Order: sequence, then structure tokens, then C-alpha cells
Amino acid sequence: MEPGDPEWIGTYRLLGRLGEGGMGRVYLARSDRGRTVAVKVVREELARQPDFRRRFAQEVKAAQRVGGEWTAPVLDADTQAPTPWVATGYVAGPSLAEVVDQQYGPLPPASLRVLAMGLLRALQTIHGAGIVHRDLKPSNILVTIDGPRVIDFGIARALDVSTQSAEGFTRTGAVVGSPGFMSPEQVRGEKVSYASDIFCLGAVLAYAATGRMPFGTDEGGMHSLLFRIATEEADLSRVPGPWQALVASCLVKDPAKRPTPDELLTSIEDLEGADTARSGAWLPGEVLAELGRHAVQLLDSEDPEKRVPVGAPAAGFGPPPTAFGPSTPPGPIPAPYGARPGPEQSPAYATPVPGPASASPAPSPYAQRRVRPLRGLALTLNALLGVYALLLLARSVALWEVFTELSRHDDAKTPSDIGSFDDWVLATDLLDGLGGLVMLGVAGMWVCWFRHTWLNADAIAPGRIRYGPGLAAGAWFIPVANFYLPKQIANDIWTATTGRPKGAGRWLLHTWWWFWLAHFVMFMNDSVQVWNEDDSIEGAKETILNSHSANVVGIVSAVFAVILVSRLTTLQRARTAQAA
Repeated sequence: MEPGDPEWIGTYRLLGRLGEGGMGRVYLARSDRGRTVAVKVVREELARQPDFRRRFAQEVKAAQRVGGEWTAPVLDADTQAPTPWVATGYVAGPSLAEVVDQQYGPLPPASLRVLAMGLLRALQTIHGAGIVHRDLKPSNILVTIDGPRVIDFGIARALDVSTQSAEGFTRTGAVVGSPGFMSPEQVRGEKVSYASDIFCLGAVLAYAATGRMPFGTDEGGMHSLLFRIATEEADLSRVPGPWQALVASCLVKDPAKRPTPDELLTSIEDLEGADTARSGAWLPGEVLAELGRHAVQLLDSEDPEKRVPVGAPAAGFGPPPTAFGPSTPPGPIPAPYGARPGPEQSPAYATPVPGPASASPAPSPYAQRRVRPLRGLALTLNALLGVYALLLLARSVALWEVFTELSRHDDAKTPSDIGSFDDWVLATDLLDGLGGLVMLGVAGMWVCWFRHTWLNADAIAPGRIRYGPGLAAGAWFIPVANFYLPKQIANDIWTATTGRPKGAGRWLLHTWWWFWLAHFVMFMNDSVQVWNEDDSIEGAKETILNSHSANVVGIVSAVFAVILVSRLTTLQRARTAQAA
């Protein structure tokens, strides 16, 4: 920490500086709940630009859709503060640049494979949220025991504002990105797409495999380096043979001819020796030892005091949450990896937290509650759903027997003309009554379970759900809104629980929802039409067929609901165990 640095930013107590880059300064900090975080503060000159603030707020909102195990977790942000800032989980690991340049050198093929697959999965998550990273480089890739973590996705787009022309192209002479790890379209100042990140990925993999940038350094001048990127072929002579074709496909000049992340993942699986890279640690022993030493230093630096000091914080960073008196000054923190802070030593921060651009997002009041056990609720709900499905099956069988009996009579007669009319009415009415009672139980237990999943998801990933727990319970009973609002909340719960905006079994969520919606509409129609009240046997038979269809859809809906409840409950238990 240096004179003039604030002690607090939002609810985060600063422990020391991690580095400084083109957009701002980054601090190591601790939240009021004791979590170690990285807080990035935007430069004052950028904060004074309205266009930058607008774009920065847009990127904050877009970052809400990003999640996954290959990116740093997003925690908090304030885009409307006099000095905007973002806070993310601190990833205790060096950058890829430090591993290759200072600690070890070029990575072996087994490490290169895990690195490539992790980066591709990170790009899948980022691109799935509609974001182009724009600045994928070794210093924006953090190395951990479990694999690589990508940070700073989307940040470069906000920085584009200060260098863009009115038409959206980069102004002449302005460079947005990191020379040596830019795509040709970035060099030419053109609009970039997802394919630009693939080119940058190829440059990163070539660097990790050889310790050298594929287009050389800027010793002869940055313009000569940029010219080579835009017009010349990369030097891949030192890239291991099995990897040359894959890296070369990423470094194609034409964006339309570059492979997609899915295609690259398939190609990596087919590489020679891929099977031998699946077991054991993915990092060399020297790097693992350094990671362990840093983790011990980080734990030693933790200050158990979580009280907020009395007095106003530095201007522009908001007041501390409470005032309990002065707290113990933090002890020394471990030095960040690398000797010099600067743009190429980007610390562990990622894109900012979700929240409306027009207001400062606050931590959810529910996030501090413990994750609730769901197994009991889930078992009870699944049991009721099973009983409901059995009653629908029994009702369907009974109605089919009635249909068979009615088919033996003239269609012009009334249903009451059949001899066993009263017995069938009693049987179907009894099944309808039992089904209604069980449905009430299902509705009550479903609302309780769904609200608990909301609270758990918010505790797992605070701020990721757009609506409150009240709507999680009440939206099911709001006319018209119950046709779309519960699905929006369910989507957010699933994303917060899985940490992925797409995939991860989301087909189950969609399938259950459409079957439930179809059953709900058919049930409402079936409730106003009763077979024994029709004026003719022909009309009664048509009503029975409609009811039979509603029962079949209801049974399928109940089955998918049981699978969904079991799956989501299991996922939340797994995330809770992982966090513990």
C-alpha cells in the first residue's frame, strides 16, 4: 500500500497492491465475510469519460451471464461510483507468463494439453454469454493446481471507447490489445468476433509450447510486430510436431477459416499421446511447489479481524458497512508473482458483477445465510409427484374403460343411458378428488422446494438471480406471469448452481418446463369439461380423449419434474460440498 491508497473500497478492506495495468489499479482485499478477493479500481481519467462509463456498465451487465470453473468468480461491482470498481475472487496462482518466463520455461505436452482444453472451455463459457474476450494473453491466464483460469474477459471492450471512432472502428494509431497476442483484425482496427479469440489462443499455445511469441518480439518496433501479425506466417518450428497443425489452424489470417472451440477440443482429443496426459498432476513439480508456498503465505497473511474501522473511507469508494471501532492493521501479504507490477502482470480479477447499470449492485441479503439442506424436501416432493402420476394413470385407465363402454352404445344417446353410469361417475369423481388433494400437496411442497433452491443458489453465487425469493414462490400463482416468470427464475437458479450459462444438462430444465406448461393448459381445459355432463355419447367420448391426453402429458411432466428435483438437489449438494 502507498500513501493515498484507500483503506476500504465498498465493503472490502484493502491489504495491498497486486499490480497496475492500462485500465486501473488492482488491490488484494478481504470481504467483510473473510473472503480473499481482488478489487480493480478504474483510472480516474477513464472514469471521467461518459462513453467509457456507459460501455463499462454494459460489460458489467454482460458479465452476469458468465460463469464456470475455468474463469475467476465474479463477486461485486459499483459502476456508478465516482471511481468505478469491480471485485472478483482472488485466484492464488501465477500467470502463464510468469510460469513460462520465470519459473519453468516451455510447458511439456501433457501440461499443454490441459492448458489448451481449459482455455477452450473458458472461451466456450465466455462466448456463450455473448462476450468476446479481446485480450487473451499469457498474463490474463492464471495457473492453478486444477487448471488454467481466464480473467479480464470483456474488459478490453470497455477500453475500446477511448480509442474508437464514431463508426465503431479503432482510430488510426490506436492499439487495443497486447502486441504479440493480437489478431490480424485487431491490428487493422476492424471489428472483432469470437474468431479473434481463437487466433489469440493459437498465439498463447505457441508461446506456452516454445517460450517464444510466434510472431517475434517488438524489439524492432511495435509497428513491425503488428505488420508481421497481419501479413506474415507464424514461426511454429519449435512447436511439438503433433501440435503444429492445430496451432497453425488457429493462426489463419481469415477469421472465417479458423476452427471453433468444439472443433479444437475434438482435435486435441485425437492428438497422439492424449491418453497419457489424463493422469497425475498437470503442472511440472517446480510450479506445483511454488503454488504451495504461495498458498501458505496467503493463509499466513489473513487477518481474522473483520470489523470495520470508524471514520469515513477515501472519497469515491462508499462508506464502510458498519463501525465497530478500529481493527488490527493487516499483516504483510505475499508478494504477487513477478517482481514488477505492470500491464503484463495482470492480477486475479475478472469481469464485474451483475447488476443494473443505473444503480450500484449491493450484495444480496440472502447470500450470508448458510446453504439449506434440500434432501428431505426433495424426497417428500418426489413422493407426492409419484403419487400424483399414479393417480393420473389410474384416472386414465378408468376413463379408457368408460370410453370402451360408451363405444358400445349409439352416439346419439346421452351418457346417462348406460347401465353403469353412476358407478363410473363415482369412480372418476373419486379419482379427481384424490388427484386434486395430492396436487395441492405437490403445489405447496414445490413452492417450498423452489424457494429453498433460490436461497441456496444465491448463497452459492450471490447476485446472479434477477428476482427475489418472494417471486420464486409467488410467481407460480400470478396470472399470465406464471407462464414465463418461474422459468426465468429457474434458469437463473440453474446457472448459479452449475456455474455455466449453457449446457450442463439444461435440456432437462427446458423439457420439464414445456411439459409442465402443456399439462397446466390441458388441465385447465379438462377442469371445465366433464364427460358425464355432455349431452351425447359422441361428445362424452371426445371429452374423454382430451382428458386422456391431458393425463398422459401430466404423467410425463411429473416424471421430468422428479428428475429435475433430484438433479438440482444433487447439484446444490455437490456445490456445497465443494465449497466446504
